[in-house]
Amino acid sequence: MAENSDNRMTGGAGSGGSGSVTGRRTRGNTRGPGGDTKTNVRGRGRGRGRKDRDEPREREFQETLIGVYRCSATVKGGRRLSFGSLVCVGDGKGRVGIGYGKAKEVPGAFQKAIKAGRRALKSFTITPGGSIPHEAKGRFGASQVVLIPAMPGTGVIAGTAVKAILEAGGLTNVLTKVYGSTNTRNVVKAVMNALENLRSKEMTESLRGVELN
Repeated sequence: MAENSDNRMTGGAGSGGSGSVTGRRTRGNTRGPGGDTKTNVRGRGRGRGRKDRDEPREREFQETLIGVYRCSATVKGGRRLSFGSLVCVGDGKGRVGIGYGKAKEVPGAFQKAIKAGRRALKSFTITPGGSIPHEAKGRFGASQVVLIPAMPGTGVIAGTAVKAILEAGGLTNVLTKVYGSTNTRNVVKAVMNALENLRSKEMTESLRGVELN
């Protein structure tokens, strides 16, 4: 009986029995021929995503929040709130767009507005001095906006909403004036209409069929 019990303790390990310790596979640390511990972890060390995550990435577009609007609807259980966000998106090189988004929370509305603004990007003419080539007028509803070119060093003389759009588009020297309604949404759309009315010298020459001095 003693010999049988010894065989269970010693010989069972070589036959891969239930008492085997060496027969188990360890997924973590394993010992090499020299006795050193090696770490065998699957999937680590390869790294996913871009290789240049440590390098700062230049932002292609500049997003500026113009206004946040709250809307409440009275329902059977009380009031249901929703938020709207008005955002302007521009690359600072003659492209700008405005977007409006609605959601139950402000961050969601802001993200929707950014996506809408990127889809609505429009190009306009900009001079090397950061101004516009000529005076332009834009109208939407009861709001009218006048954009006037200015000398270098003047800056953007405008209200909050108009200034945000012009700076996002890359303009640095412009004078502005708003007539009529000062509703933010109407003023913003009037500014976009004024930027669309801008024409470069080459475009004017081709339309008139003459050469301007």
